[in-house]
Amino acid sequence: MASQGEQSFIEHLVDLRTCIIRTLWIIIIGFGVCFSFKDKIFDVIRAPIVPYLGPNGYLVFTAPIDKFTSYIKVSFLAGIILTCPLWLYQIWLFVAPGLYKKEKKMAAYFIISGSLLFAVGVSFVYEIVYPMAFKYLLTFGGETDKPMITITEYLSFFITTTLIFGAAFEMPLILAVLAVMGVIDDKFLRTKRRYAVMIIAIISAIITPPDAISMLAMLAPMLLLYEISILIVSQITKNNLAKNKI
Repeated sequence: MASQGEQSFIEHLVDLRTCIIRTLWIIIIGFGVCFSFKDKIFDVIRAPIVPYLGPNGYLVFTAPIDKFTSYIKVSFLAGIILTCPLWLYQIWLFVAPGLYKKEKKMAAYFIISGSLLFAVGVSFVYEIVYPMAFKYLLTFGGETDKPMITITEYLSFFITTTLIFGAAFEMPLILAVLAVMGVIDDKFLRTKRRYAVMIIAIISAIITPPDAISMLAMLAPMLLLYEISILIVSQITKNNLAKNKI
C-alpha cells in the first residue's frame, strides 16, 4: 500500500497532467479561431521587418510547404496569446491546492494580472525591441547588400522571442505566488539581488537578438520588474506575518 506522501505525489502528477491536457485543448481551440484570420495575423507579424526587406517588402520561402506551415505557426502563436486568461486559469487550478482557503479566492487577481503582464511583455517586444533590433541588424554595414529572410527563419525567431518576453514579464506574478506560499520573502529577494541581476543579464543576452541595444531593452524592464516584485513580496510577507500572529 502506498503511503500518504506517495499518494499525494501521485495526485500531484495527475493534477499536472490534467492541467497540461486542458491547456493544450484551450490553445488548440484558440488556434482554430485564429486560423480563420491567418492572413491578417501574418500581416501583423510580418510588419516589424517589412521596412528592411527592400522595395518589395516580402519574405521568401524555399520549400512548397513552408507557406502552409507558416500559417499554422502564426495561428498557434495567436491562439496562445488570445487564450492567455484561460490557460492561466488552468495554472491557477494547479497551484491553488497549495494555498489557504482565503488565498484561493485570489484567482481573479492572478488571472487578470497574469494576462496583463503577458500582454505587456508581448507588446513591449513587438513595439520596442523588434523595431530597434531590425533597424540595427538589417541596416548594419550600409545598403549595398539586401537581406533575403525566409519565412521559416523569421517565424522561428519571432515566435520564440515573443513567447519568451511574454513569459519573462510574468516574473512579478511568479514571485508573488511563491511569497504567498511562503517559499520566499522580500529579504530573500534583496539578499539575492546581485545574483538576480547576473542571471537576468545572462538570460537577456541569450534570448535577445545579438546586439547591445536589444539586450538592454530586455535587461532594463526585467530589472525594474524585479524591484517591483520586491515591493509586492514585501507586502505579502507582512500580511503572512500578520496572519501568523492571529
